[in-house]
Amino acid sequence: MNWLDEVKWDAQGLVPVIAQEQGSNDVLMFAWMNREALQKTAELGRAVYFSRSRNKLWFKGEESGHVQTVHDIRLDCDNDVVLLKVTQQGHAPGIACHTGRHSCFFQQYDQGRWSPVDPVLKDPESIYK
Repeated sequence: MNWLDEVKWDAQGLVPVIAQEQGSNDVLMFAWMNREALQKTAELGRAVYFSRSRNKLWFKGEESGHVQTVHDIRLDCDNDVVLLKVTQQGHAPGIACHTGRHSCFFQQYDQGRWSPVDPVLKDPESIYK
């Protein structure tokens, strides 16, 4: 049996993916992969996702230079969520979020509202051309 066949793909042929920074264990982002993206991620050792908005493979960092080097690929107990242990490249500290922040999870609930609690490390206008 092919290892990709063991993944429980959803009705659109996708699986949710969490990218976690190796070392700090910060959760950097959530994305989706299709079969081809997961296979390429394993082959290349860099994160390749599936962009639902663009309906195509998304090589993380292809525009921004913020590539994710993949050290470990894990599958959860239900075989329906993938966890990547990554090193975020391209900036120190690493920028994973399109807002120019380290992590996409920068908003914190506080007294009935969401507040940004992590700084913008680089202006997104200067990241994406």
